[in-house]
Amino acid sequence: MKVILLGELRGKGGEGDVVDVAQGYAENYLIPNKIAQLATPGNLKQLEQRRYSIAKREEKRIADANAIKEAIDGKLVKVDAKIGDEGQLFGSVTSTMIAAAIKDELGVEVDRKRIERVAAIKTAGRHEVGVNLYRDITANVTVLVGDEPKVEEEAAEAAEPEAAEAETEAAPEE
Repeated sequence: MKVILLGELRGKGGEGDVVDVAQGYAENYLIPNKIAQLATPGNLKQLEQRRYSIAKREEKRIADANAIKEAIDGKLVKVDAKIGDEGQLFGSVTSTMIAAAIKDELGVEVDRKRIERVAAIKTAGRHEVGVNLYRDITANVTVLVGDEPKVEEEAAEAAEPEAAEAETEAAPEE
């Protein structure tokens, strides 16, 4: 079934795009929620008349997304969480927590649904997180969980016993 999208639909297209979707998806979700309308000859004619205004809005959305990308891309945000003895978190860092940290530290409002995490963040330290701002515009943010000096101290303490073992193993060979 062909429909005209009235807004961005992730994975399908943007405003004004004519896409082919399953009939049930269109009738039960897209049309009742005013995300799309049927692609009838009359609606397609109206779409042609609205193309200019759709293009202007698209340019504005892309410019806004690029401005946000400039503001947050490559930046570091700190998320406070309860950390156990061995760097394990009690629970995990959620998208809502990351969005709040971006807003507090960088002053940029980001929708939590746009934050892409490969896996749940359950350990202290630095983690790379992608933020899908608009279609193919993505910014990368580094999330620091816990205090960085503490994380570095724990890594140094873990390395000290290994270095001592290596020295004792090397000594008998001489």
